[in-house]
Amino acid sequence: MAFRVPPDGDGRSAYLGELAGLIWPEPAEPALRRGGAGWVVVPSASRPRLLVPTGSGRAAASAVRHSTEAVGRKARLVRQGLATAFRLGLGPVVFRDRLVVTGGGLDAYLAEVLGEPALVSLHIGPARANRKPVLQLLAPDGRALGYAKLGVDPLTRALVDAEADALRRLADLPLGPVTVAGVRHHGDWHGHALLVQEALPVRLPRATPAAAEAAERAAMVAVAGCLGVRRRSWAGSDHAARLADAVDALGARPEAGRLRAALKTVADLDPTVAFGAWHGDWNGGNSAVLADGRVLVWDWERFEADVPVGYDELHRAVQTAIGNDGVEPVEAARALIAGADRALAPFDPDGRGADLVAVLYLVELAARYLRDRQAEAGARLGHVDAWLLPAVEEHLARRAR
Repeated sequence: MAFRVPPDGDGRSAYLGELAGLIWPEPAEPALRRGGAGWVVVPSASRPRLLVPTGSGRAAASAVRHSTEAVGRKARLVRQGLATAFRLGLGPVVFRDRLVVTGGGLDAYLAEVLGEPALVSLHIGPARANRKPVLQLLAPDGRALGYAKLGVDPLTRALVDAEADALRRLADLPLGPVTVAGVRHHGDWHGHALLVQEALPVRLPRATPAAAEAAERAAMVAVAGCLGVRRRSWAGSDHAARLADAVDALGARPEAGRLRAALKTVADLDPTVAFGAWHGDWNGGNSAVLADGRVLVWDWERFEADVPVGYDELHRAVQTAIGNDGVEPVEAARALIAGADRALAPFDPDGRGADLVAVLYLVELAARYLRDRQAEAGARLGHVDAWLLPAVEEHLARRAR
């Protein structure tokens, strides 16, 4: 890319160059400029968060309005203000940095896939091992046409392919209030895994907070039971074997030994567990509850069967506590275990040992973060020895007294 920008604290400016090279590979030539046409870099090339297309105020406003699922009143007001500025044509005046591309790339290919002109917008997230290009596809009149995900390394390629498989599978399952996107295209582009999926109707009126909370929990229960629920001893289950294999695959890492010890303790206690399915990453940014009762859920790349029911509720709770409420991670993990009885009651009213299900969820999360090398990629929660493991070990030690 033309001219270099100093990296910001979380490395997103450096990622901007990498991202442009992935979306517009040679012979296309992406470059950073000041002013003019191209993609507006919001808020700047040194602190990039969003690429917004120029040429259509409606499309630009839509790109901002639906770039991410804003959490909290302040975030929603800021996003709405930015969307209004772009709709009125003020966005390109306020934000001067541009990404300009000579030649075609993935955007041109996606227009062929969709069979109509498409503008693309890209959200630029923080460093994570599973970070990948996610493109919002927009018509010039601002209509949402869909989303495209590009898997660019072994981890993200596997996730993109897994989501395509999950969406096809979910299309034929009883999901109650849950609505999932359909697959419009799944294949290979320049050696990368490409998934294009329908746009969910996120612009429709939303439910009230109280109604949304109840509907989202009912949606999680529906997902947990979409393949059936069965109760059995945990120690002899397929899930126990898979989780042990996942920990063993971590090799000689010191965290792996601590996770094995936790699993042995749970196996010795051998709770009876209800097994079902889970979304795998249900958090505040990948679901929306509409006023008509439908629950829109996206990002199904971690969908999995035969896990303890209620994993989604636990995941949403700990992610919300840390990411939205500012709770220190170790305190959030402790609170998750302590409140597991209440959290898991809608999923398994007859269940006992809810605290052990919470422990198993945390072990599962730790194995995922360690396998994906989230700490090495710069993700805050990737350092599981600083928050997750202490909470698990403290609880199991107290339980043994």
